[in-house]
Amino acid sequence: MSRKNKKFYITTSIAYTNTFPHIGFAFESIQTDVVARYHRFLGNDVFFLTGTDEHGTKVARAAEEEKKNPKEFVDEISKKVKGLKKILNLSNDDFIRTTDQRRHWPVVKKVWLKLKEAGDIYKRKYRGLYCIGCEAFITKRDLEDGKCVIHQKEPEIIEEENYFFRLSKYSKEIKKAIEKDKIRIIPKSRKNEILNFIKQGLEDTSFSRSRESLKWGIPVPGDESQTMYVWADALTNYLSAIGYFKETEEFKKFWPADVHIIGKDILRFHATIWPGMLLSLRLPLPKTIFVHGFITVGGQKMSKSLGNVIDPFELVKKYGTDAVRYFLLREASPFEDLDFTYKKFEQRYNSDLASGLGNLVARVITLCAKLKIEIKNSKLNKIIDGTWKDYHKVLGEFKFNEALISIWNLINFCDKYIEKEKPWEAKENQKLVINNLLFALTNITKLLEPFLPETSEKILRQIKTKKPEILFPRIET
Repeated sequence: MSRKNKKFYITTSIAYTNTFPHIGFAFESIQTDVVARYHRFLGNDVFFLTGTDEHGTKVARAAEEEKKNPKEFVDEISKKVKGLKKILNLSNDDFIRTTDQRRHWPVVKKVWLKLKEAGDIYKRKYRGLYCIGCEAFITKRDLEDGKCVIHQKEPEIIEEENYFFRLSKYSKEIKKAIEKDKIRIIPKSRKNEILNFIKQGLEDTSFSRSRESLKWGIPVPGDESQTMYVWADALTNYLSAIGYFKETEEFKKFWPADVHIIGKDILRFHATIWPGMLLSLRLPLPKTIFVHGFITVGGQKMSKSLGNVIDPFELVKKYGTDAVRYFLLREASPFEDLDFTYKKFEQRYNSDLASGLGNLVARVITLCAKLKIEIKNSKLNKIIDGTWKDYHKVLGEFKFNEALISIWNLINFCDKYIEKEKPWEAKENQKLVINNLLFALTNITKLLEPFLPETSEKILRQIKTKKPEILFPRIET
């Protein structure tokens, strides 16, 4: 468990605005929200940042396809991403946009000039393979059958004069920071993956594109013929929102980031380029990078062409916010891909939410009508204390599913306790049993708050009013 009143700065990646947000970014946002809420519960001073990544070739082309200018296009998508806060009940403190010329652009330009001042920006001609999906130059070792492993598309061959960042200069220092867990990468398999990549040698990375090939982006300071490479721009968002431009008290308080939560496809940028930039800037490195898997649909990656993209807005409209949050956090290990099907969603909903949590709350509230929470049973205290202990341990390791399993073990215990004690019968220990159950339910409510905040509030209201309400109506399948 963390110390009280400690600062805690946590970020999602920023959503790429080439298309409307799908369930994958919702997954990452919910995970980040759980960690942020948990640390507020611990008494920490939390700053939770999310936002949108709005520049680059992919965005410019997507806007062109829609016959819209890039600014109009990204405004529409960024508004939709921002709307996730309400429908997913996110508690983010800020939302940064990379098109924000007041807050973001000055920081990006400051970072560029500082990198240049450190001797880490230089210009040269380059010919290489460029993956539009990754928004990055890649090498042949990143290809499988001539295609990008992640995006399954052949890269374009690009030859032009660009600015480069001397990433190779920091290769040994980055490797050492990751090996020694100065930057803790979770899970360990991702740590090993990035270390194997670094061992092959980090190359200097292109940090700009010619203005002719990419107009949609931030111009390079002092050279209007070049546009900043999207990652040089996007990664800097973590500094923009907390006041790096003027190096405010807020910036001094919250930097370095305690946790960056990202998808596995952008690990290399966050674990090589970003630390390299920070080392050049002489800024502390982020403490933890937590890497989650993808959401697949029926075993296939989501894509427009397959028509299998899951819209979080539609999903919430159909099942409710907390049902969506629960499924995404409970169904699979946070480190692996999660395969979404409506059948699995409805089975999990009915078994865990309708028949599990919802049923227990209804039984206890119905039983406790006019009783007050006065008596605590030592046997229940032991079970409850054990649940809290497991909960703190696994949440510290980002094992959201295991934290929920520990809560549902307590729910199942309470159900068995009811069946064994039969508190609906007028017996000598009736009041004791019902009060024990009410005490357990109060703890379950607190345990649930980071995961299902709306449901937690509803249960607390029922405990106070002693009036049962249906939390999760059963879905007829």
